Amino acid sequence: MHFFPSLEIPDVLVLQPRVFEDERGFFLESYQKERFAAAGIPFEFVQDNHSLSRRGVLRGLHYQIRQAQGKLVRVIAGEVFDVAVDLRRSSPTFGKWMGINLSAQNKTMLWIPPGFAHGFYVLSEQAEVLYKTTDYYAPQWERTILWNDPALGIAWPPGPAPIVSPKDAAGLPFLQAELFD
Repeated sequence: MHFFPSLEIPDVLVLQPRVFEDERGFFLESYQKERFAAAGIPFEFVQDNHSLSRRGVLRGLHYQIRQAQGKLVRVIAGEVFDVAVDLRRSSPTFGKWMGINLSAQNKTMLWIPPGFAHGFYVLSEQAEVLYKTTDYYAPQWERTILWNDPALGIAWPPGPAPIVSPKDAAGLPFLQAELFD
């Protein structure tokens, strides 16, 4: 596994697993506690989530203001444009975002630490996203920032108009959202 800090936000890590491929298929190690800890991800994961979405679906920008979750995100079918936004006021990258294409083909994963909002836009016909979290889902603490807030200026890729849930359509602008210290 190779760990690379994001160029935009060094606390967000891009992970490229070693893939062993032959005529039978492939094998990769998607998580190994000691290697992750050595790379700066010493967290214990407590929950795995799996979503299926069709082309044009945009999920996010989600976070939990308490019981903040770190997320290890990967795509096992299809392709998404995955985004992390730094919501930590004390961070030098506060209010910055980074985005990367994650796909079943490139097998790239993304580590998003606690204190970030997360979202993705589906580029393929459909996509299955798996992500491990460092804390449990707590709906009472879940918050949503408006995915297209001009204050963030996220450069979502071109494609069909995003299909968003009512909750995501009602997200708060970044400057009105509850944020981390």
